Amino acid sequence: MKPDSPKNQPKQAASAQGSEISSNSPNRAEELLRAIIQGTAATTGAEFFHSLVKHLAEGLHVRFAFVAECLPNLRARSLAFFQDQNFGQDFEYALPGTPCMEVAKGRVCHVPDSLPEVFPKDKAMIDMGTLSYLGVPLRGSDGRVIGHLVTFDDKPMPSDALALSVMETFAARAAVELERERAFEALKRRSEESEERYRDLFEEAPIAYVHEMLDSRFIRANRTALRILGIKPEEAVGTIGKSLVADTPENQRRLREAFESIGRGTDTGGVELELRRKDNGKPVWIQWWSRPDPSGQYTRTMFIDITERVLMEREKARLEAQNTYLQEEIRSEHNFGEIVGSNPALLEVLRQVGQIAGIDSTVLILGETGTGKELIARAIHDRSPRRERPLVKVNCGAISAGLVESELFGHVKGAFTGAISGRDGRFKLADNGTIFLDEVGELPAETQVKLLRVLQEQEFEPIGSSRTIKVNVRVVAATNRDLEESVRHGKFRADLFYRLNVVRLRVPALRERLSDLPLLVTFFAQKCAKKLGKHISSVSQETMRQLTGYSWPGNVRELQNVIERAVILSPGKTLVLAEELRPPAPSSGSSRREEAHSEIRNAESLLTPVAPGKNGGTLDDVERRHIEAILAQTNWMIEGARGAAKILNLNPSTLRSRMQKLGIKRPTKAA
Repeated sequence: MKPDSPKNQPKQAASAQGSEISSNSPNRAEELLRAIIQGTAATTGAEFFHSLVKHLAEGLHVRFAFVAECLPNLRARSLAFFQDQNFGQDFEYALPGTPCMEVAKGRVCHVPDSLPEVFPKDKAMIDMGTLSYLGVPLRGSDGRVIGHLVTFDDKPMPSDALALSVMETFAARAAVELERERAFEALKRRSEESEERYRDLFEEAPIAYVHEMLDSRFIRANRTALRILGIKPEEAVGTIGKSLVADTPENQRRLREAFESIGRGTDTGGVELELRRKDNGKPVWIQWWSRPDPSGQYTRTMFIDITERVLMEREKARLEAQNTYLQEEIRSEHNFGEIVGSNPALLEVLRQVGQIAGIDSTVLILGETGTGKELIARAIHDRSPRRERPLVKVNCGAISAGLVESELFGHVKGAFTGAISGRDGRFKLADNGTIFLDEVGELPAETQVKLLRVLQEQEFEPIGSSRTIKVNVRVVAATNRDLEESVRHGKFRADLFYRLNVVRLRVPALRERLSDLPLLVTFFAQKCAKKLGKHISSVSQETMRQLTGYSWPGNVRELQNVIERAVILSPGKTLVLAEELRPPAPSSGSSRREEAHSEIRNAESLLTPVAPGKNGGTLDDVERRHIEAILAQTNWMIEGARGAAKILNLNPSTLRSRMQKLGIKRPTKAA
């Protein structure tokens, strides 16, 4: 059977449409009118529905009244329930088998009496003693049924046109309110979803976002901002942004200009700032954009972390500066390319170099001008764990007193007149490496104080900066002065001297190692001849006598210059001196004189002519003796870190080839 057919209508349930109902009491009409006015007063939402059922029950003099909304799957849920002069708990129920099912189909359902017989399956109403029921549908703006308004009682409820009119009036008003409530809930839900999406975008954005007051006090900050700045979530609100900016002149200038721009109501774009993390004080660099809110009460700030980029740029600048320095070193030719000699005094120095190279103690190298103090410093560095990092050289005596501090420790832009850009000092360049302070005795007193701090604390401040820079540098110093004498005369700080004088090496003067003179002459003659495109194959005996008889106040450096001049001016393949050398200075004591004469005789023995009639000995003889001396020193070990090839700076196969050519063989042990 069809649901709308008369046979399907419940017994005694009558449709109110078109029914003629009379009212017997004019006072009751006033009561109902007052109920309509009071029940639909200026209330909305839940208050409206509660007011509605209360005034409806009181106006119609029934025990029960409720308003409900339709749910999916033939279910309904009450919005307000009035029972026996009190509000009852809201409930949800299934529609099938109840009179509300008829209302949900869009019809008014009126059961004047005997409801248990008409709807025997509605156990809930039957248990409440219900006899009568009147329900009208709530229709939405599109005509669909969205709920129902119901009164029921434990006594008969005759047909009443006025009661039905009141119910329909209340139902129309309730439908409008229910639609409004649903629209509001949908809008609220969408707003919450939108807010949640915005919050997710704000919180999870890879770019840092901060809302801050005009004094830089944080209102809110997203996770990225908190991570970059080292701020805990509970610390975010109230944090003063300005307090995180590094206290350097350049940073403070940029910050001041940015806030002046914000004060004028204009945006700031792409400002680079150095900050200090709140949790550990470590530096972090950001690029910052800020826009004042239209209200002018706060600013919206966005920034990105550029620390990695800045550090890469600084490392690049450091490497470029280091490369420039090394290129300058390469262009300025060293005194000699390797340490040449086998004199016991020199070998003792080299033995000490091997002992101290592996430790980080400060070394003070003493020796006259031109003895090769820098080469000893290089030897220490090349055999140390720092050999992969640079050896940075500073000639303290060649820099003016006003610039030596800037040269050593660097300066920031604007630190003094002419400082148009910042510059890293030599100590910064030498970080994790070695710095060689040549002529350290020439340092001004004020610079000595700062150097003492670096030696003690391994930290300093560039000129014009309050930022402390920490370095890890090994210091090797050298001087031709008597520093102890300078300390006694107040020209050199005693505490700095004690700091420098941890390990002391003394490089012997050339006059103290005359036995090395033939080797040095050979080395410089070959080097200069190659550079000048000449061929020198021998040294005259007269030349060697003059060389060994000279006192060499300028030591090895002077010898190099003399040999270079001789190579240039020698007419043939035999090396001859360009001019007469001065006679040797008198020796102090007969023992020293005998020692010098012995060394001269040894030197002359190296130059025995290969064949009679020649003007002098060949360079092959000198080279042979030099290689044999080095082999004897290494116990005839050719390869390895302590082998002869390493000392001679030759490939092992090249050394073996030279040994074969020169007829050098290891002597056999006596039986």
